[in-house]
Amino acid sequence: MTFDIREETGDDTGAVHAIHAAAFGGDRVPRLVTRLRQHRAALPPRGFVATVDDEPVGHVLLTASWLDAPRELVDVLVLSPLGVLPQHQRRGIGTLLVARRSKKPTRPALPCCSWRATPVTTGSAASTRRRHSVSASRACASPTPLSR
Repeated sequence: MTFDIREETGDDTGAVHAIHAAAFGGDRVPRLVTRLRQHRAALPPRGFVATVDDEPVGHVLLTASWLDAPRELVDVLVLSPLGVLPQHQRRGIGTLLVARRSKKPTRPALPCCSWRATPVTTGSAASTRRRHSVSASRACASPTPLSR
């Protein structure tokens, strides 16, 4: 079994839709991905696809947004949604998609990137075990406490 993570291409649209439909159960998240791609923002959205034997099995989307920080609005990348086909979950693919994004710098460099999984968004309490948060030059506090 060959595993890889690469930048998403236009040829991945159908596979990305199928990944999120299977991972989240329905069409709501695939429609969200479509809307996020159409939304005007400071930077175009960027996606990463995880493949097993050259077949897409996971996807993460990064979109530009603003964080209402205590002193000012801060440009951020929102790392969501993150989906992995059910038969490939709990193998570290989601974690590797997040790690790949962290290694891929953006231009211009953004001061904060965050992602948080919750049972409400993933439908699975087991999916809340991994939480990732990266902060740079400005303090970015979570609006809700992260439990361990």
